[in-house]
Amino acid sequence: MALYCLYESSIGYALFHAHGIDEIGQNNEAVRNSVTDFNRFGKVMKLVGFSPFDSASDSFNQCNAVSEGHMADGLRNFLELTLPKIKEGKKPKYSLGVAEPKLGSHIFENTKIPCQSNEFINELLRGVRQHFDKFISNLKSGDLEKAQLGLGHSYSRAKVKFNVNRVDNMVIQAIFLLDTLDKDVNTFAMRVREWYSWHFPELVKIINDNYLYAKVAKYVDDKSTLSEDSIPGLTEIVGDEDKAKEIVEAAKASMGQDLSPVDLINVKQFAQRVMDLAQYRKNLYDYLVAKMNDIAPNLAALIGEVVGARLISHAGSLTNLAKCPSSTLQILGAEKALFRALKTKGNTPKYGLIFHSSFIGRASAKNKGRMARYLANKCSIASRLDCFLEKSTTVFGEKLREQVEERLDFYDKGVAPRKNIEMMKAALENADGKAMDVDEISVEKSEKKSKKKKSKSDNVEPMTEEAPNGEATEEPKSEKKKKKKEKRKLDGEAPAKDQAAEIANGLSAEGGTAKKKKKKSKE
Repeated sequence: MALYCLYESSIGYALFHAHGIDEIGQNNEAVRNSVTDFNRFGKVMKLVGFSPFDSASDSFNQCNAVSEGHMADGLRNFLELTLPKIKEGKKPKYSLGVAEPKLGSHIFENTKIPCQSNEFINELLRGVRQHFDKFISNLKSGDLEKAQLGLGHSYSRAKVKFNVNRVDNMVIQAIFLLDTLDKDVNTFAMRVREWYSWHFPELVKIINDNYLYAKVAKYVDDKSTLSEDSIPGLTEIVGDEDKAKEIVEAAKASMGQDLSPVDLINVKQFAQRVMDLAQYRKNLYDYLVAKMNDIAPNLAALIGEVVGARLISHAGSLTNLAKCPSSTLQILGAEKALFRALKTKGNTPKYGLIFHSSFIGRASAKNKGRMARYLANKCSIASRLDCFLEKSTTVFGEKLREQVEERLDFYDKGVAPRKNIEMMKAALENADGKAMDVDEISVEKSEKKSKKKKSKSDNVEPMTEEAPNGEATEEPKSEKKKKKKEKRKLDGEAPAKDQAAEIANGLSAEGGTAKKKKKKSKE
């Protein structure tokens, strides 16, 4: 059977006929060795047809269709014109080798051309790709590279354009930067504490907050200059007059060494940098909160902006998070512990990133797993609402949060929570001003119940019937029971009568024989 190979390049479609495969061998290793030598490989692969693309846009459209596994009209026309025609009712005497299995199956469905895609075909196409410029005549050097570069840029640009409306990328970057800033600010603040402690070691015990410590260090500068006049300024920074007085008193009896003016300038500059970073971190947090309220308002209202942003960044996007089942969302972020547990056959983790939620911390030790499962369920609902709702609203997230609060009370105090359908009905009423499909669902359920009751009542007679004198008769069930008992008695009496008749007949027969015997004896 003849073998043809389809090669999709950036300048057009090319069809090759592999007619001398025996010369290079039919195993993958032999083809790999022969690919480097064009004189040997060129005898095996012969160019049968070439269809160049009309323009750069046509090249992009054809490339996009091939990547999605679809056969475009241009490719179909090229194959029908170049390949030998298949006679009706007969099997084709050739097969077409393609690099993409999906494209091969689509070609076979539409044209009935048998296609194959395996490692051997891929090695042949690799050789074609390496020596393609030698197969095509009148191709200038550099033209193929320029076409590949232009097509690569346009294809990548189109793929990136698909993410224009997915602004959750900004949330992912913001949460990563926020975590990095937290680490950096802590590291730099510790460096400020250690550096300034050589001059004023007592300040570390008085001021615990890193940001406030950097502010005070910048304000105090040289501890010997502190006096009673500095208390109002320190009070404004610290927010407590007693602490300000304590700082002044500690500066008077400080055991720290004196620093030169140049050293103090460097300490002040570094403290200012730490303050700027801390301020930028606050601004970034505000930006993240605003973004989360735009992108995932329900998820943010339910579990908080930071934890919600971490879930989105770990899943990759809001769409990916919405696709996750609640069981996956529950252990999102604890993959190492999960696979370790599966490998060692131990207990799997109960929670991942949602452990940072306040609900898990408020639950008792025995209820943490149950709470994590319930919270993951509600987070999954909230993420899907945020992903697929056209209007942005926080009503559903607030109602889901109320449900989680009620569930927490149920675990702790035993207070029965409200049903999910009631909460969603209230959320829909708050969102649109009217109940939507929930009422229809409840009406359908009530109708089904009433139909079942009717069908049961149709099979049974009315419960009470009035007698002509106005008195109520007994229930039909008791009447049925009486009828059944009478039937049973009749059924029981019939065989008894039969038995009695048989006995009577037997006795009469015996009596007859006895009389005959008496007559015979008399005779």
